[in-house]
Amino acid sequence: MSTTTNPVNLLIATPLEEKYIAQLRAVDPRLNVISRPDLLGTPTYIADHHPPANRTPAQEAEFRALLGQAEIIFDFDSDTAPHYATLAPRLRWVQTTSAGVGQAVKRFGLDQTDLIVTTSSGVHAGPLAEFVMMATLMFTKQAFHLLEEKERRSFERFCAGELAGKTMAIVGPGRVGSNVARLARAFGMRVTALPRRDRSPEELGVDRVYRRDGLHAMLGEADVVVLIMPHTPETENMIDAAAIGCLKPTAILVNIARGQVIDEDALIAALQERRIAGAALDVFRTEPLPPDSPLWSLPNVFINPHSASTADSEDAKITALFCENLRHYLDGEFGRMRSVLDKAQLY
Repeated sequence: MSTTTNPVNLLIATPLEEKYIAQLRAVDPRLNVISRPDLLGTPTYIADHHPPANRTPAQEAEFRALLGQAEIIFDFDSDTAPHYATLAPRLRWVQTTSAGVGQAVKRFGLDQTDLIVTTSSGVHAGPLAEFVMMATLMFTKQAFHLLEEKERRSFERFCAGELAGKTMAIVGPGRVGSNVARLARAFGMRVTALPRRDRSPEELGVDRVYRRDGLHAMLGEADVVVLIMPHTPETENMIDAAAIGCLKPTAILVNIARGQVIDEDALIAALQERRIAGAALDVFRTEPLPPDSPLWSLPNVFINPHSASTADSEDAKITALFCENLRHYLDGEFGRMRSVLDKAQLY
């Protein structure tokens, strides 16, 4: 680790705007920030960190040579990450652009190494909470019906619902869940939560906390269910057919966690048979969502292409977090680094 005066090589391995790279360079004179955007692919939207690189063999060789010099990497390059042991022998730390990287770290074979992995946990809390409330309001205020009526140029009065007095259940509350709870309570909603560990309602900013064995009871009383838990062996298929069967016919399910936490076939069946009112899904078992998925044609499903967390403020927030962690790392204050991934728990 680096408390010396020797240069510390930081490789930008996924696209990042030049103004943010300049901020990284300004952190400490010991940093040697290596940025080669010509080797990283062309982003198609703001905060697109993983566009296809399409490197030529010569460019690939050049990129791998840079990996060999790196002590710190900004974000995983998924093509080379499984081979960091040989390609990046000096590597000590990766700062990622996502919060839910545990399964990727395991898939890359890095969960049993000494590599420090810091996530972007907390960066996306605001945009994700806003997405949850948007989806909740769309179903409650019958936005789909209004769009259809506009297409027909039909001006017929109707009755929608309201959020005040309804119950929102959050599975896996953390920084995102706290933001969701705050917004939901501002609308007059009652909020319940099922955390990963014992926490009080006051800590989470909710009205009631359930334990794991109370999942079905919590789901049964909810008008809106929000899934935010990480994908771990414990949460795989946590929302199975039995759990879905506990939901009210008027319930809305919002998934901003991972597709693997839901039995997707059971969810599709419940939506097709109108055993629940609808679902807003940002994540799926297979991504991109296959064109033949029944979810595309269901009128009571809102589909977001795993972009609920992405906002035009993302890179600024990630850079600020990275700069803070860089200062701690360079000063040997590893215990003060924020959002360090627990590679055993995968979050």
